[in-house]
Amino acid sequence: MHSSLKLATLLTMMVSINATAHGLWTEQRRGTIEAVYGHGAEDNAYKPEKIKRAWAFDAAGEMVPVTVERLADHAVLQPLTPPAALAVALDNGAWSQRPDKQWVNQDRTQVKDAIASTHSLKYSLAIYQSGAHLPKLDMLRLAIVPLNDPLQVGPGKTLQVQVLLDGKPAADIPLQGDYRGAPNQVSATTDKNGRAQITVRNEGLNIIAAQTNLPMPEGAPVAQQSLFSSLTFLGEPHHE
Repeated sequence: MHSSLKLATLLTMMVSINATAHGLWTEQRRGTIEAVYGHGAEDNAYKPEKIKRAWAFDAAGEMVPVTVERLADHAVLQPLTPPAALAVALDNGAWSQRPDKQWVNQDRTQVKDAIASTHSLKYSLAIYQSGAHLPKLDMLRLAIVPLNDPLQVGPGKTLQVQVLLDGKPAADIPLQGDYRGAPNQVSATTDKNGRAQITVRNEGLNIIAAQTNLPMPEGAPVAQQSLFSSLTFLGEPHHE
């Protein structure tokens, strides 16, 4: 099998293992910011064209130009200058589950006997600089917004967050406080104002995650939309 065909087949298999369980976050690796698609400690290859856009901001919340470099099996984000915050969106497309329980990357109009269907959208917000002012995050349909400076909290202390769904406070959203270390452990659930308190778990990278499903109208190409969002930051400043 040709190497490019092998890669395409491998990517399809990896993504279709579980269409909606995986999350999105950004991580600094080898001097670059990578968009990571995974679940807990699992980090998968993905089709880089699924990263639709990235937004970088300076400390005042003003936009910083950022490009998305799409490599063979992932994407790298390249802001023009070091950002105070960065957001990214991934559209994982429509997925349908066949009667044999296998998921395929098509909507239910293409899979006539589908027993489940969803459109999977994933978002991430990273905070890199203490005191960063965040603009309105309308580009993120689901967002975890820190209400105090996450870089000043410290491991073992409490961070207040608010979850916004389409710009409005979202109640009863479960939050995973350590998506990498304990991706299935709910740390808190948002109140009627979309707010929750999360204990900062790690000295290094913290990944807080939220997920929700939105039912779609009868006759829509999918039965629901599946939204995932993460908030990432370092628990303590990095020292050489």
